Amino acid sequence: MNVSATVPVNDGHRKALAWIGSGPGKLLIGGQWVDARSGKSFETVDPATEAVLARIAEGEQADVDAAVAAARKAFEAPSWSGISPYLRARYLLNIAETVEANADELAAIETLDNGMPLAMSRARVGGAAELFRYYAGWVTKIFGRTDPWDSSGFLYTLREPMGVCGQINAWNVPLATAAIKMATALACGNTVVFKPAEQASLSTLRLAALIQETDLPPGVVNIVTGFGTAAGAAIANHAGIDKVAFTGSTAVGKQILMSSVDNLKRVTLELGGKSPNIIFPDADMDQAIKAAVGSFCGNSGQVCSAGTRLFVQESLCDEVTERITGIAAGYKVGSPFEAGIDMGPLISDKQMARVLSYVDAGRDEGARLALGGGRVGSRGYFVQPTVFGGVSNDMRIAREEIFGPVLSIIPFRDEDDAIFQGNDTTYGLAAGIWTRDLSRAHRVARALKAGRIWVNTYGPSGAIMTFGGYKQSGYGREQGAESIEAYTQTKSVLVKL
Repeated sequence: MNVSATVPVNDGHRKALAWIGSGPGKLLIGGQWVDARSGKSFETVDPATEAVLARIAEGEQADVDAAVAAARKAFEAPSWSGISPYLRARYLLNIAETVEANADELAAIETLDNGMPLAMSRARVGGAAELFRYYAGWVTKIFGRTDPWDSSGFLYTLREPMGVCGQINAWNVPLATAAIKMATALACGNTVVFKPAEQASLSTLRLAALIQETDLPPGVVNIVTGFGTAAGAAIANHAGIDKVAFTGSTAVGKQILMSSVDNLKRVTLELGGKSPNIIFPDADMDQAIKAAVGSFCGNSGQVCSAGTRLFVQESLCDEVTERITGIAAGYKVGSPFEAGIDMGPLISDKQMARVLSYVDAGRDEGARLALGGGRVGSRGYFVQPTVFGGVSNDMRIAREEIFGPVLSIIPFRDEDDAIFQGNDTTYGLAAGIWTRDLSRAHRVARALKAGRIWVNTYGPSGAIMTFGGYKQSGYGREQGAESIEAYTQTKSVLVKL
């Protein structure tokens, strides 16, 4: 397996390496690229080679204070607050075009820093451009309304931006989730203080540099890199921030929610998942099994909505397990820049150790390891596709989010049992249903407690498709019409005639 990521594979890769080599790891505050006030920085590592890519500024409280002040100044400035919706839409369209024009470079940066296969990164960059384009369409359609009143007055409402939005991102699909958060906030007229995940900050920094090229007013978008315990906590606790949007673990999401109490800032949380993927006996088995493998191996399993609990009617478990392992065994694991690669590395040595510890836990609890369970190679954080059969829904590998390419195959007796076990989790982010019975599809979709349901497919998304969780998978929604409500607030105005 060749895991070298230093030999460029295309012009975008060459540009990415040149940009990284230029030392891009500064903070963006008030339209200026600056060092952290402490002077501290940290390394970001290529997970495929374990080589240091760059040093990133380590922002802390003082840097967040400066970024919030810049964002507040920009929010109140006529150059942002006073512009027409048509000009705001034009800014977002210009960002979309700039992202597309630099797609190959952005994809290579994402792959170098995150480890996802290059083809996947390229698709994610295209999706990021479409997100900015989608929200550009919303700018001219954020309406107030007139309400009935008697003849003595006139009552109407205004839908207005929240203000300064703190946004804290995860490392698994950093560019795509940055686009979701930034585009929504900007479309609604807010300003942003954004903290990328410390494990993968580079694509967000490059996106911010490209946004600067579109002449967006200074301070509208600010980037503070650093660690969650310092920069992230400073954003969550800051009295000058009106809303926080967070993507990450449930444990950290709870901490952010508690931090919001002091100034009652609005909070959107997109948290963990342990999603059920249910194959009924009448399903198209070829399609269901192929999709099941993709749903737990995609991005090396580092997807919050991954279908890591595969429920199969008990009489079919052995057959499905055999077919799943046959397909997954053929997945190519290796350098994300190699053609035909299905899985790149996990994000870090810490994450690799965590995933492998769950493999040990599955064995210890009596699950049957049908495939994988080990590291691939000795350099880079590569893990084999791993399949467990004979799993019961109370085992740790079925209860806890692993965030790696580990599948638990769990038997069910009938439709009611599949629904019960599918819902028997603290999470509720997504679910899949495979059946040719239309009535069953609707019944089960209604019964499952999850924010996103796929029927006879698993994983497709789009800007218009709302995303968010039930239960401890968070609350609030990103994407779609509901996201506009999450980034605006309503004011009622009564005029005496």
